[in-house]
This record gives sequence, C-alpha cells and structure tokens, in this order.
Amino acid sequence: MSSETVIVVPCFNEAARLDLAAFAAFLEYTESVSLLMVDDGSTDGTPLVLERLRLRHPQRVSVLRLGTNAGKAEAVRRGVRLALRHAPAMVGYWDADLATPLEATLGFRDLLMARPELSLVMGSRVALLGRQIRRSWKRHVLGRVFATLTSWVLGLPVYDTQCGAKLFRVTPQVANLFRRPFRTRWVFDVEILARLAASGARDTTYEFPLECWQDVAGSRLRPSDFLVAGWDLAAIYWCYSPRWSRLSDVPVQHPALAEDTIRPLSQRDAA
Repeated sequence: MSSETVIVVPCFNEAARLDLAAFAAFLEYTESVSLLMVDDGSTDGTPLVLERLRLRHPQRVSVLRLGTNAGKAEAVRRGVRLALRHAPAMVGYWDADLATPLEATLGFRDLLMARPELSLVMGSRVALLGRQIRRSWKRHVLGRVFATLTSWVLGLPVYDTQCGAKLFRVTPQVANLFRRPFRTRWVFDVEILARLAASGARDTTYEFPLECWQDVAGSRLRPSDFLVAGWDLAAIYWCYSPRWSRLSDVPVQHPALAEDTIRPLSQRDAA
C-alpha cells in the first residue's frame, strides 16, 4: 500500500452489493491510488468477496478485518489510522456501494494538489442541470433539513455533509482528527468537520459538486435514523462548540473494540 492516495472503504454485509468489476476497472486504469477495504465484522460472504479483489490486485488492495461490528464511524477511523502508517500524501473514505463513482477521486485529488490551503475535499450532491444526481425526494428533503441544522451547529454554510466521498491531505492536523474514537455513530462526518474547525482549520474544506450520484438499493438508512442523527448533532454542539470546547479533550473509549481485535484477512478466513 505504497500509493500516494489511499481510499478506505468500510464494508458491512456488502457481499450482494459490492461491484467488483467497478473496483477492478478503476484500479486498472488509475495509478497511484490504493484501496483499503475494511470488513466491519460482516456475517455474510463479504470477507470472501474482498479477498477475491485483493488477490486480483495484491499491490493495490489491502483488507482489514474487524473482529466485531463497530459501525461505519469506527471502521473508517481504524482504516484511516492504518492507512496513515504508510505515509500517503492523501487519504479518504468512500461508500462501498459506489453511489459516488470512484472516478471522482481523481477530481478531488487534482483539487487538493492545486489548492495547497485545502485540507479536505468532500462530495456534494447538488442536483444541477446537466448532472446526474438521482436521489429519492424523501431523502433529499430530510437531507436538506439535516444540512440546515448542521450549518447552524457548525457555524458553517455546508450543503451536504453526509455524502460518503471524502479526501484529505495528510498532515499532522488531519491525522489528529482520527486519533480518538468519534462520539457519534451516525453523523461522524459532521464530527470530523467540528474537529477540523476546533483545530483552527474551519476554512480549509471544499465541497465538490458531483457529476454523478445515485441511490443504490439495499441502503440500511431508515427515516427514524434521522431522529438519532438529530441527537448526535446536539452532542456535537455540546462537545465542540467554543462554549464547551474544554470537553473536546475528554478521551472516549469505544465500547466494542480494542486494538487487538483488528487483524488482516488470513488464509484461514478466506477458506
């Protein structure tokens, strides 16, 4: 995993949805990008599917297995921390369903290279004429409500925090964003922005309007999850608002994982 850019892909029971052909095609025509697939304690055939991808591209694909399901936030955090050990120039995370095509990574990377003042480029699902943004109207409305609340909590005019396509320039400041477990499981993307703002880098994020995005069947997101997300937003405000900033240094221990529960995919697992 020596590429300049490493993309972390969290996976939980994704055996039926992983598009291996799309991943493989991206790797075949793209240089200097590696994939770190994180199996978040899957109970289906996901480990075998990931191993097939790794065997096809052993120099470009790594697999990290978590012993128990810890949730997307912790899977991403652990994956990013592992990727950082290999000192890439950029690291990001991407949804396993490829609702955002992996090709968008290249535009994100070009922007970070051209704009050295930026720390983070994140996809934004803006339904403009000439673009292919296919999103159900219910999720769009709920997303707009959530984005409005998020803007108020963060004090930033952010349009779309929850798109699962983000790329960071690797710096000590960015590495520190992933040092401690997130307090929230559902809206850790917002918590990353809150941590970035608290570090003094609130103006180093760029929202990249996507050319293409589409809902993929099989999403586990339910309308009731937006209620949980609202509670998480309140927790972020409490922990990261300047008024309460002293609380942001309190360490958080993830209840499900310890370091020794993370291990690479072994031949025995693939058998």
